[in-house]
Amino acid sequence: MAEIIQRDGTWTFDGESVRIVPGRGKGIHPLREGLGECVVPLRALAGISLEPDRKGGRLRLRLREGACPVLRAADGRLKDTADPYQLAVEKDRNGVAEFFVDEVRNALLVEQVPADAVDGFLLPGPAVPVAGGGGDGTASFDGETVRLTWNWKAKEAKTSGGPVSFPVSEVTGVHWVPAIGLENGHLRFVRGGETAPAQAAEYDPYSLDLWGLSKKEYTAVLVAAAVLVRLPGAAGRAAGPGGTPVKAGPAEVAAPGIAVPAAPAEVAAPGTTAPAAPAPAGDDHDVLLRRLRELGELHRSGVLTDDEFTAAKQAVLKRL
Repeated sequence: MAEIIQRDGTWTFDGESVRIVPGRGKGIHPLREGLGECVVPLRALAGISLEPDRKGGRLRLRLREGACPVLRAADGRLKDTADPYQLAVEKDRNGVAEFFVDEVRNALLVEQVPADAVDGFLLPGPAVPVAGGGGDGTASFDGETVRLTWNWKAKEAKTSGGPVSFPVSEVTGVHWVPAIGLENGHLRFVRGGETAPAQAAEYDPYSLDLWGLSKKEYTAVLVAAAVLVRLPGAAGRAAGPGGTPVKAGPAEVAAPGIAVPAAPAEVAAPGTTAPAAPAPAGDDHDVLLRRLRELGELHRSGVLTDDEFTAAKQAVLKRL
C-alpha cells in the first residue's frame, strides 16, 4: 500500500483504488470540502504524474474521459486548487510522492488499464442531499427534486415567483459555467420540451446567476454533477451554450447513481495496442505466473520497452 499525507489532503493506494481525503481548514477549496472523501477505482484512471515546482510539487490524477461526473459537469473549467484529483505536495515529501506515482503506474501497467474514454460513469458523483451556488440564490438536490431558492440580490423576475422546484425526471440537461473575469457564470437546468432560447441567467427562474465573488460558488458544480448522474436514460447529457441540450458523451446508467462498468478495451501500453489479458482475480498464484509469461511475450514482441517490462514484472512479483 502507498500513502501520502499532506496538509492539502491524504491519498492512499491499495492496489485497486485511490482513496482521496481532502484536508481541512483554511486553504482547502470549498468544492473539495463539499465533495468530501472519494474512491477512484484503478479502471477509472488514465494516468498519474508528479509536477515538481519550487515549493514542492503537485500530484495529479488523470481520469479517463467520462469516468467522473464532477469533471464532466465542470468540462475543464476547474482551477487547480478546486480540482479534487490534484494534491499539493510539500518539498520534503517529493520522494514519497514519487513512490506513490510508481505504485499507481505499475498497477496500471500490470492490469493493462486503457486510457481511452469510458461508456459510463465509474464514480458515483457527489452524495445527496447536496447544495451549492451563490450570486442570486442556492440550488439544492435530494436525489429526486431540484430546488432553487433566491436571496435578496436576485431580480424581481425570480423573487416574484418564489422558490422553484422540479423533479429530476423533467431535466434534460444541466450546464455549469463559473464566473470568468467580468463575465458572470451560471448553473442552468434545461427541462424537457423547452424550445425557446434561454433567458439571461439573472432572469431565468431555472438558473442561478454566479458572480464569482466567493469560492463557494464553485459548489454549484457539485449540484450539477449529482443531477447529471441521474438524468433519465443517460449519464452524459449536458446543456450546451445558451442552455441548448447536447449529448456530452455516450454514457449510460443502469439506475440513479449506479455506474455501469466500461466496456472491455484492448490496450497494452501507452501509444500501442495489443489484446489485453483478463485481470487476475485476486492474487491467485497460477494467474500471476500466467501474467508474467504474457508480459514476457509483450516484451519480446516489442510492445513493452525494457523499463516498462521491468516495472511491470516487479509489480507482479510483489504479489506472488
